[in-house]
Amino acid sequence: MIRFLLLIFLFSLSNQVYANNKGEIINNLKNTSNLTFDFEQNINGKIELGNCTIQYPKKMFCEYDKKNKVMVSNGKSLIIKSKSSYYRYALDKTPLNFILDKNFLLKKISESNEEIINNSLIKFTIKENSQQLDIFFDIKNYELIGWQTKDIYQNTTVTLLYSIKLNQIIDEKIFKAPLQN
Repeated sequence: MIRFLLLIFLFSLSNQVYANNKGEIINNLKNTSNLTFDFEQNINGKIELGNCTIQYPKKMFCEYDKKNKVMVSNGKSLIIKSKSSYYRYALDKTPLNFILDKNFLLKKISESNEEIINNSLIKFTIKENSQQLDIFFDIKNYELIGWQTKDIYQNTTVTLLYSIKLNQIIDEKIFKAPLQN
């Protein structure tokens, strides 16, 4: 009987820890209007580096270190521009639409179960419209530190964030769609 009560106590304690993690992540995300960060992006083994700014709702500007490449979301379209190419996608047809929609993330995180990875990451798996998004938070400060998606070509994309700064003053002009070449 004592073992049974101990197991119930330990189980309820672990549920409280998970609930606390989820609550801290939700509070942190609610208080985040924007974030700037450096990133490492791995698309099927091809590594790209750069820096980004996300401003909620649904705006993003990223500069890649090589190839003179930028990626911009103005809230409706996602544009990827390099010296030799220009692609425009409807944002709502891409997995980034979910990452850039704070209200969607808050709702899905509150409904999802978390997974602790190596006692350093908290992972939530979100499935929506036949797409899957794995989103990662730091277990120490509850900040968004990465995500994993499949792009429209079914390439697995893992994006890791570092040197993260929250709620910076941002020039809105960076979210203006770049002109085509």
